[in-house]
Amino acid sequence: MSGPDALTRRLPASLRKRVRNPETRWRVAVGLLALLAGAVVFLIATRVFPYHSLNHDEGVYLQQARMLLDGQLFLRPPVPEAFRPWFFVESPGGMYSKYSPVVPAMYAPGLALGVPRMTLAVVGAGIVALMAGLGAELFDRPTGLLAGLVVLGSPLFLINAATFLPYAPTTLLNLAFALAYLRADRMGSRRLAAVAGGAIGLAFFARPYTAVLFAVPFILHALWTLRTRERGVWVRQGTVAAVGLVGVAAALGYNAAVTGSALEFPYHAFAPRDGVGFGTRELLGREIAYTPELAARSNARALETFARDWAPAGLLGVLTAVVGLAVVLRNRTPRRLAVTGLAVSVPVGEAYFWGTLNILGDIAESGDGLIAYLGPYYHLDLLVPLSLLAALAIRTASQRMWTALNRQFEPRQALAVSMALTAVVAAVGGGVAVTTAADPIDRNQAITDHYEAAYGPFENHSFEDALVLLPQPYGPWLNHPFQPLRNDPGYDGPAVYALEERPFEVVDSFEDRQLYRYSFRNPWPPTAGEPVEPRLRPIRAVEGEAVTLTASAGLPQYAESVSIRLAGSDDHARTAVPADGASTNVTVDLSGSVATLEGPDVSEPLEVTVDGRETLELELFVDYGTGAGFSYALSMPVEASDGDVRAISPRLQLCELAHRCDGAAAYVPGETRPGQSLHTTLEVTKQ
Repeated sequence: MSGPDALTRRLPASLRKRVRNPETRWRVAVGLLALLAGAVVFLIATRVFPYHSLNHDEGVYLQQARMLLDGQLFLRPPVPEAFRPWFFVESPGGMYSKYSPVVPAMYAPGLALGVPRMTLAVVGAGIVALMAGLGAELFDRPTGLLAGLVVLGSPLFLINAATFLPYAPTTLLNLAFALAYLRADRMGSRRLAAVAGGAIGLAFFARPYTAVLFAVPFILHALWTLRTRERGVWVRQGTVAAVGLVGVAAALGYNAAVTGSALEFPYHAFAPRDGVGFGTRELLGREIAYTPELAARSNARALETFARDWAPAGLLGVLTAVVGLAVVLRNRTPRRLAVTGLAVSVPVGEAYFWGTLNILGDIAESGDGLIAYLGPYYHLDLLVPLSLLAALAIRTASQRMWTALNRQFEPRQALAVSMALTAVVAAVGGGVAVTTAADPIDRNQAITDHYEAAYGPFENHSFEDALVLLPQPYGPWLNHPFQPLRNDPGYDGPAVYALEERPFEVVDSFEDRQLYRYSFRNPWPPTAGEPVEPRLRPIRAVEGEAVTLTASAGLPQYAESVSIRLAGSDDHARTAVPADGASTNVTVDLSGSVATLEGPDVSEPLEVTVDGRETLELELFVDYGTGAGFSYALSMPVEASDGDVRAISPRLQLCELAHRCDGAAAYVPGETRPGQSLHTTLEVTKQ
């Protein structure tokens, strides 16, 4: 005898009994499936999202996780204007995240161990394991394993489980609630009822509206069970509610701690008109009248995209789930209807929230917005009924096929035919699932290629005690878009990242650190299809009675003249010089409250006044003689007070077009055309 049975016979009797135990085999099967899910999620997280996704909320959750590890609910930076992270609320007590601390707390252990994506793998494995358990609870164990396998084939699950966003962790909590609730219902267990209440309470604390939408069908089921008026049922359902309300109380207590009011959630404090409901909705300047008609349009588009591109195997998986729904409706039970009811409560409830419209981008254009890269993530819980129903359909079809084959063939022939048919179905379904998942992975990989180029200077540089000034492509926010460049809550890491707002205050707050400035060339948005050319440049902050900026700007052979403009906040001066030689050289001397520009070809010095702290602008427009040309633009923070002057090395831009001279036109040595070069020095000329 050979094969598994022979191996089993060689085991000790006690161990052989365990291996043959159906309960053990079930647990091993679920464990192996969960391990596979965790490995796949970890692989996607590390390979596809090493610099995070297009959704900059990831940086918010990781920043908050680090704060929790340091025992902080608030950030208190030395210069708030230069250190406000994305989606943080300013308050008298400090800055706090607009999100609750539950999901960051889930991410914190991996962050503390130095393997933050380990948590993503655990969450992904947990979702698949709980789906298997839920399928077994409602139907049977083979259906449960199929449900776990089906959800693993969903691009919506794979992408969101591999990112530091709140949707997969909240789904994990919701699934824990559903499984514990249904088992408590079947077994009459108060302990499981308490687990169910705790899970949904935590889910409410994490994402209140998402938890409510998930709980609605189960609340209806609970009310239906109370009709019996049995004491045990009332106690069990009361336990679920009571423990669940502890989570609600925790959420309200957290609100009181950070916003000052138990009934004001942090996201409301950040944007009072961002939330559920119709009418005027607004978030960071985006304002819209959200009507039921617009809600219907946006959610129809989201559901269409879900079915076509993000469900397991796309439309094939949805059609399979429809067959499973028919099976449930023919053999319906209140428990099964409760879970199936999620297919109603989630989409109907999300239609009342304008966030779905926001992720669509242009609602009239397919493939626009975050939905093209991360899917309809507000509808992630739809995967629960869809995966269960699809698994039920597959299980039912296989049982009927086996019955039919046994009628037509001998047992061995029936087994051979069934294995062949199973292989064909698995190949077709698996192929469709892989193809469906490959498309969003490829789209996100293209974004990562952009990020890899953008963050290249940081990958190749080791900081010890640095202060890095960052640009503001999306406004005055840290980690929007630069998610990997996050500060430690104590602002004491090897590198501190700051916006170039109030630069002298920032420099004074970290006076012993080496200064750097990060800049880039070409538009930042990764979806623009044009990779950026980054530059991480050491800079200086100098102070004395006088400082001098020397600039040498290269000239192409066909240049005819150079127009020079020196400007302060309230004063400016102009001149023009011939484009003789290979470069134009000028110096700007700052002494007292006057900045003076001179150069070998400048007939008369230019002078502008400097009043306090401001930015001195120097523009050199290289004219080809036709009115066309390009500009060198230098922006230098300066300060004049009490007879001393201070300056920080200027930002350097080479602007081929006037409208591109907006912070995305950094001068990058070696990346420009022949004859285009820019060299500067900044030094104290008089102590």
